[in-house]
Amino acid sequence: MRANLQCYRFLRRQLERPLSAPRLVLLTGARQTGKTTLARAVYPDLRYVNLDAPEQREALREIRADQWAETVGQAILDEAQKEPGLFDKVKFAFDAGQIERSVLLGSSQILMLQRVRETLAGRAFVYELWPLMAAEIAHAESETPAPPLLDRLLSEPGTMDGLLAALPPVRLGAPATAAAASVRHLLDWGGMPALLPLPDGERGKWLESYEVTYLERDLADLTRLSDLIPFRRFQRLCALRSGQLLSFSELARDAGLSVATSRRYIEYLGLSYQAFLLPPYAVNLTSSVIKTPKVYWLDLGIWRHLTRYQGTTTGQMFETLVVTEVWKWVKTAERAVDLAFYRTRSGLEVDLLLTTAHGVLGIEAKSAERLGPVDRRALREVGRALGRSWRGGLVIHGGGKLERLEENVWAVPVDRLLV
Repeated sequence: MRANLQCYRFLRRQLERPLSAPRLVLLTGARQTGKTTLARAVYPDLRYVNLDAPEQREALREIRADQWAETVGQAILDEAQKEPGLFDKVKFAFDAGQIERSVLLGSSQILMLQRVRETLAGRAFVYELWPLMAAEIAHAESETPAPPLLDRLLSEPGTMDGLLAALPPVRLGAPATAAAASVRHLLDWGGMPALLPLPDGERGKWLESYEVTYLERDLADLTRLSDLIPFRRFQRLCALRSGQLLSFSELARDAGLSVATSRRYIEYLGLSYQAFLLPPYAVNLTSSVIKTPKVYWLDLGIWRHLTRYQGTTTGQMFETLVVTEVWKWVKTAERAVDLAFYRTRSGLEVDLLLTTAHGVLGIEAKSAERLGPVDRRALREVGRALGRSWRGGLVIHGGGKLERLEENVWAVPVDRLLV
């Protein structure tokens, strides 16, 4: 792992784009993903105000709207949802032309977006910061790295044969070592930035403390739960199902909850950036398709802590890594790509179908270093059914060699795709 543990964040590219007009920026994401560090690096000239401190909230509460520009001015307002009244004051100063820029940070998605809809609609640009991606862990903050191969495959036209044929089968040297180490770190510890400088013995304690903080602070922003024990049990059961079809009735039964409560708890996990639901592909291609979503846990370090699993990488973990990394990249780079999985009642399944402006790309995640013909069968069948819209398939694996398996189906090492 690098000696310099400050990582490059690709969201900088969106935040640093030249401005054609004044704007307000809303930056949200899970707690401890680095929102404050990124905002202060991108906007060093703005005053920083942390509303986690009660005295800061009290002081801002006393400022009138017509005094905001003079007293606070252009600022980074951290944990802005803690003081709802400031949204109206920022709006007043912005509309009056007294400030041209302010940045509002918060880890409570539902409260932040609710305030934006109510007060700052049409004025605020909304961005989300996710846990570190492999492409970020591999590069220091001072670098300006190229986007990963994944971005090229999503944004450029052409088939997989056309885009991958010229690439060397094996990548060597320091870049290869850094890429492999970043993927290994995600599988072992997840992408929370605070874990990077810690020794292994302290990382488990940090994750334990993070869970307590999430339950006591972030969840309290979302809802009032008099008893956290049922939610803790539900949270763990949901993590155990990462990469699996989500049956609300089965999950509710196992957690001892009603189906309505189970659905509400899933919504809380999504709004607090702990998990997301991947929808099934909407088009019936070959036979009767499954219409149930799959659930994925966003950070494998937190997943390991919740499930108490400290063993070697499983197929479930590897699939979760691939799907969540693609999810985070599409969101961060603002690519117009629809993500879904495809599964039929007869058992044919493709882990990811990515609908891009140039056609559909399929991804299968296989943790093994060696692949067999069965690993690409589903991609072949789905590609045949999609016809001209099919761009090709990728079998993302844990080995080190990039190679063509058959027409428009390639085996790609996971670190080559992500870094």
